[in-house]
This record gives sequence, structure tokens and C-alpha cells, in this order.
Amino acid sequence: MAKLALLSVSDKQGLVEFARVLVNDHGYKLLSTGGTARLLAQSGLPVTEVSEHTGFPEMMEGRVKTLHPKIHGGLLCRRDKPDHLAAARDHGIDLIDLVVVNLYPFEATVAKPDVSFEEAVENIDIGGPSMLRSAAKNHESVTVVCDPADYPAVLAAMNNPAELSNLRRRLALKVFQRTGRYDTAIAHYLENESAEPDLAAISGFPATLTLEFKKAQALRYGENPHQQAALYGSFHEHFEQLQGKELSYNNLLDITSAAYLIGDFERPTVAILKHTNPCGVASADTLEEAWAKAYATDRQAPFGGIIIVNHTLGGELAKTIAEIFTEVIIAPRFSDEALAIFNRKKNLRLMIAKSGIGADSLREIRSVVGGVLVQDRDKVVGNPAEYKVVTKRQPTDEEWAGMLFAWKICRHVKSNAIVYCRGEQTLGIGAGQMARVDSSRIAVWKAGEAGLDLRGSIVASEALFPFADGLIAAADAGATCAIQPGGSVRDEEVIRAADERGMAMVFTGIRHFKH
Repeated sequence: MAKLALLSVSDKQGLVEFARVLVNDHGYKLLSTGGTARLLAQSGLPVTEVSEHTGFPEMMEGRVKTLHPKIHGGLLCRRDKPDHLAAARDHGIDLIDLVVVNLYPFEATVAKPDVSFEEAVENIDIGGPSMLRSAAKNHESVTVVCDPADYPAVLAAMNNPAELSNLRRRLALKVFQRTGRYDTAIAHYLENESAEPDLAAISGFPATLTLEFKKAQALRYGENPHQQAALYGSFHEHFEQLQGKELSYNNLLDITSAAYLIGDFERPTVAILKHTNPCGVASADTLEEAWAKAYATDRQAPFGGIIIVNHTLGGELAKTIAEIFTEVIIAPRFSDEALAIFNRKKNLRLMIAKSGIGADSLREIRSVVGGVLVQDRDKVVGNPAEYKVVTKRQPTDEEWAGMLFAWKICRHVKSNAIVYCRGEQTLGIGAGQMARVDSSRIAVWKAGEAGLDLRGSIVASEALFPFADGLIAAADAGATCAIQPGGSVRDEEVIRAADERGMAMVFTGIRHFKH
């Protein structure tokens, strides 16, 4: 008896060629439905409609066609159980050895901006997932294909029973992964379209969170050598590695932080990061000028750090950077001269940041005991026109420019964060201290180590000054202007301290904690 293959697909790429080999080289008889059957017949392949096979007509606009015992019995019958085989024989059920099904394009349908609810519902596939799941459950006997990319592997394995058995298990896994994603997409759509959605759905956060990321690569280890780690998701769609050692867990975190930071700037900008914190950032008319200013902030911390630029990195800058030990350099493009210079450092990781790296669409997910936290990424810097000058003295135009630059930077520094700037250059950065005044002292100390004068500088704090001590420390260091969210019960005390020292201070009304 000829083996049966059931083919019913929405994505018809490569199907005719695949079916022709099944018929001509492996003796399969084809069962099919609707448009798939018409395509096969028009291509000169012998095909039997499922309705003819089952003796039951397709009905209800195609909603009912493959949901029949002659289909699912043929898929689920275990070949190693005599009673299964006897039941199939008694009821005239022919065994189906191969199923090729891909699903109605529900995700693509609901992604259309003008899709109606009725259209979305009609694109919920019922028979397709049912056949896939039946075949996948019985994968010891049935080969199931839900992705046209697997056609070559199936044909290659057909002459080797051991290889085919291993492939069937992998294909079954792929089916349940696919149907799981499909059901999740439907659930999310219906939840968002519900007449009485819960508050979580209204805010864009589903009541049930399902996460699925494909493993992109195994990592040598995590943050430390005794921790195992792996990368999941589409990171490599956003970045291209041109050379150097394999990216580490810590490299990936640093690259992400660097990409978020550089995305805030349009003028030629250089940022140097270490352990996800910026240790020097500057903008200028050229990248070479920006580098000189960014590097001047801290000449020690960049050792083994990450460098990112937002314009083409050319040969002159490459010569300068090459003198410093750096783990990763990221740019939208590298000149040929720069590539030749960096190529001498075989372990140096060079990364291309592709346009539209996806940062705007990302939410942040962090694990906690018993679950995960999900939040929108902090992208809001606020409208400067709505910032409030709270001191007697108004900032000068130069101070305003410095404040806006510093405010962008401090959003990317771990809390408690203090950033000193002049113009478009960082002068000192204090990060991650338990007391804000300590972050200020560290930033002042770093500026002193670099030989940078803080007189006339701007100080930015990502969260409110809870006491006047942090502001006083900044004034004592030479800062003449401060930018902070405001909102402390001691705001008046802090404002009074600024007025007493002739400082200008601006409240943004927006906090940027970064834990």
C-alpha cells in the first residue's frame, strides 16, 4: 500500500518540488485541501482531496474539513500496538505517514493596522494545529513538518531510518514550539480586544506573560567563570561582529548599555563605558574632538572598557584608540583604514551597530524571586520648556546647554548618580553609591585625578537631593548650576543652599533611578 502524505499549507514556498520528490522517489500518495490541492494538481501531481478521502464534504466555509477520524485516526494510530492497527482496519482508516502543515498567518493578520476583529478571528487556524499536534504526538511513526525550511532535511533522512527517527523528534519539538507561540499570539490579541480588559491589558502589559526566545549562542560563562550562561533572542540582528574574540556575558551587557546611551545623541559623540556605566562622554564637531574630551574625563577606567561612537570611525581616531587596551569598539561604520589598524589586534571585538537597533521597542525584563519584573525602558528625558528654574538666579544659555547634556548622561549612570559637565563634555562621574553625597565626592575626586577644573561646571543628579549636603559638595567643588528632578521634603532647604551660593538650579520633575 502506498504511504500517505497530507499536505495543507498557507506558505507554499518549495512545496511543489518537495511533493514531486515524495511521489516520484519515495512512492507517496498525496492528500490535500483547498488551494494546496489545486496547486499540486496544476503542477501535474496526482492528489486526492481530503473530502474524497474521508467521504465527508468540506463545509462551513472550510472551517470543517480535516477534523475527521479518518484524518486524526490515521495520524494517531500507534504502529506498535495491534489493537490500534485493528481499530484502523475495522473502521477503514488509512495510516498517514507524513504531514506538512503551516498555519493561517494570524500574527501577520493582526499586525495590519486596519485589521477588523472578524478578519482576525477568521485567521485563527483550528484544523492546522490539530493535525500538527496529532502528528507530533505520534512522531515515532509520523514525520511532521511545519516549516518549509525543513524540506531538504526530511528528504535527506528518508533513506536512513535511524536518522529519520532522530529528525522526527526534533520536528515534533518544533511543532509544539510553533503551536505554543501561535496560541499565545491569539490569547494576547483577544485579551487586548476584550470588551472589559483588566488594567494590565490597558497599560499594554498582558495579564499572562509568555516569553519565548530562541537560543542565539552558548556563552563560555556568565558574569564569573563558575556561572553558566547563554544568549537568547535577536541580538545578532541588531549588531554584527566584524572581528575579535567571542562576546562574553559582560560584553553583551556593556554593548546594550552603550547602544542605549549613544542613541540619545545626534552630533558626533564618543562614549566610553565600564561595567555598564559611562566613564567619559563628549560631543563635538568631529569624533576626534569628542574622543579627546571623553577620554580626558577618566584616563584609567577605559582600560578594558567599551567604546561607542555614533558616526563613521575613521583612521585617525583608530590610531589613537588602538594605543589603549579595549574590549569592544562599536560604530555604525568603520573606514577601511580603521579596519586595517584594528585588524592588528586580533582579540579586539569590533561591532557594527545596525540602523534601527530596536532599542525603542524593547522592554526591560529582570528576574526576581518567584517571577520577573517587566517595565518600559526609561527613554523619557522630558520637555526642557517644562523644566522649572527654582532659584533666584536664572541659568545662562551656556549653563542650559550643559545641563541638557548632563541630564542625558546621568540617566545612563547607576544610582545614586552624579555627573559633572562643562558644555558637551563630562568632567567627573560618580555612580552606584549608597549616599548621593558620596557619588558627588567620587565624581569630584575623579575630575581631580584627571586634572579637570570643576569651576563653572554643571552638576546633574538623576534623582532628588534628599539633603542639601550633596548640592553643597557640588558648589564647593566649583559647580555653578544644578539640574535634578526635585520633589524632596527638603527642597526648600536645598534651594536655599543654592541661592546662598549664587547657583542656578532647575527641577525637571522626572526621576531616572537605575538599579
